[in-house]
Amino acid sequence: MKIVVGITGASGVALGKKFVDYLSPQIEAHVVVSDNALTVESFENKNITLYRNDNIAASISSGSFRVDATAIIPCSMNTLAKIACGISDNLVTRIAAVALKEHKKLLLAPREMPFGAIALENMHKLATLGVIIAPPVLGYYAQNGTLEEMERFIIGKWYDAIGIENSLYARWNG
Repeated sequence: MKIVVGITGASGVALGKKFVDYLSPQIEAHVVVSDNALTVESFENKNITLYRNDNIAASISSGSFRVDATAIIPCSMNTLAKIACGISDNLVTRIAAVALKEHKKLLLAPREMPFGAIALENMHKLATLGVIIAPPVLGYYAQNGTLEEMERFIIGKWYDAIGIENSLYARWNG
C-alpha cells in the first residue's frame, strides 16, 4: 500500500507523527509537513519520503503517482477551508485536490474545537464528496487508561477508515 500523509497546524502534530510512526514498514508513506506545523523530529518508520510543503512539483502532486489513500492529520481549519474551496496553493492542499479528483480515499482530521459554523459547513461539503471527516475523538467504550492507549485508539480508527490493517486498539467482541 502507498499513502500520502499531510501534517498541518500546530496542535495535534504529535498525532500526525505517530500516525506515520505506527505504519508497517511494508506501507510506502510520503509525508508533507506544512510550514505552520511544529518541527517534526525523525520518523521511526523507515519507508517514508519527506517533502517540503512548497514543493508543488513533487511527484505526489500528480494523479499519475497513484496512491491508495491520503490522510491529513491534523488538518488545520485553514487547510480544511482551502480544500473545501478547491484551493491548492501548497503541496498539502494539492495532495488533497488530487485525492478528490482521482476519487481516492481522503481522510481529514480537523483538530480545533468547538467547530464553528463555517468549519462545519466546509466539513459537510467535503463529506458529501466522499471525504472521511475524522476528528481525533476518543472512544470511551474502548476503556483506554493512558494517553498512549487513547492515541492508539484514534490512530487505529483512522487506519480502519482508509483500509490499513492494524491491532492498535482492543476491538469490540460483543
